[in-house]
Amino acid sequence: MNRVVVITGAGGVLCSSFAKFFAEKGDKVALLDLNLEAAQGYADEIVKNGGVAKAYKCNVLDMESINAVHEAVLNDLGKCDILINGAGGNSPKCTTKNEEYTEGDECAEDFLSFFNIDEKGFDFVFNLNLKGVLMPSQAFIRDMLGREGCSVLNISSMNAYRPLTKIPAYSAAKAGVSNFTQWLAVHFAKENIRVNAIAPGFFVTNQNRGLLFNEDGSATPRTEKILRSTPMGRFGESEELLGAVEWLCDADKAGFVTGVTIPIDGGFSAYSGV
Repeated sequence: MNRVVVITGAGGVLCSSFAKFFAEKGDKVALLDLNLEAAQGYADEIVKNGGVAKAYKCNVLDMESINAVHEAVLNDLGKCDILINGAGGNSPKCTTKNEEYTEGDECAEDFLSFFNIDEKGFDFVFNLNLKGVLMPSQAFIRDMLGREGCSVLNISSMNAYRPLTKIPAYSAAKAGVSNFTQWLAVHFAKENIRVNAIAPGFFVTNQNRGLLFNEDGSATPRTEKILRSTPMGRFGESEELLGAVEWLCDADKAGFVTGVTIPIDGGFSAYSGV
């Protein structure tokens, strides 16, 4: 297709699969990540398989870094047609030990509770997930003005619908991503720039693996809860996101679709628990 697809967080499991998918379709892919080594590894793999890809080190919370990468992408690949805002994540500094209030939480000193959540940790998680959508969009949407077929795809989460226990900043930020997706969609509708999002359910990534599995590979109690609440009874595979990603980024097939967030969750959001 020869579009320029810019993907933040492209050194991760899910967004690297997006990069490989678009490259296989003939698009030129810019893989942006703070971890340049991870992004470079996937870019090399794409090039080895005959695709066009380039990796860039980018801090999505630093406008100077984003602007520098934007200029580099313009020079190397051309104007951005599709921006996928995939950078995000949680932090142990904003993950409570207990799922619900437990007596003594208010006096906690040697573990994290609601009462002693690290303020800087909360700010980092909230900013990474929400401002990490805002700031790259400010740079790369400039390329889309006055052109046809351009779109933005944000990565929301099941947390946006039903906040998970223990991770308050991540849940609140992803709710913000869904809301901001709608805002951007309205703001740029007359420019024919579509803005949508996907809300993945539970997928195993490098960031959440430690919460889902013990060192011996057995499931943690949290994993057992997740799978009981997912009607399909399993985690998703990154390839199972690709159909929705392709559709939402296709100006012909989804040309009148903007401002929506599509759950891809094995039925999690539909299940009442009974």
